[in-house]
Amino acid sequence: MIDREYLKTVVEDWLRETDYFLVDLTVSADNQIVVVIDCAEGVWIDDCAALSRHIEAHLDRDKEDFDLEVGSAGLGQPFKVLRQWQMHVGKTVIAQLKDGRKFTGTLTRVGDDDFDMEMEVKVKSEGAKRAKKELQTLTFTFAEVASARYAIKIK
Repeated sequence: MIDREYLKTVVEDWLRETDYFLVDLTVSADNQIVVVIDCAEGVWIDDCAALSRHIEAHLDRDKEDFDLEVGSAGLGQPFKVLRQWQMHVGKTVIAQLKDGRKFTGTLTRVGDDDFDMEMEVKVKSEGAKRAKKELQTLTFTFAEVASARYAIKIK
């Protein structure tokens, strides 16, 4: 089986010369290798092909056969690494909490353990007949989040 840590070193060596970062790297028992990268400016297919060639140059098919797939994280895919959160500050995100609640708002801050989202929240004032929408900033920990992703807006 191909060593995941060696492969990670090979990928990070190539990434060091770029603005890309590693989102995920998996190696299955049957040597199916999947490398997922991302970048604030988007991922280009030519760069995926270049990374694929770089990886292939560091592996020996005579020793072990493998399948290799290099791709982007995808616009609507859940965030997997902190850097994805950081590059979406100022954008609308959807956070699904482990308790089932779902929040949509503007990601305003990302810390090491938590993040802030600004969103409209219904607040009912004392004596009021109806709740009014009010802009509030809520803080969530990464530990309470089941998944989060960029909210794609179609106009």
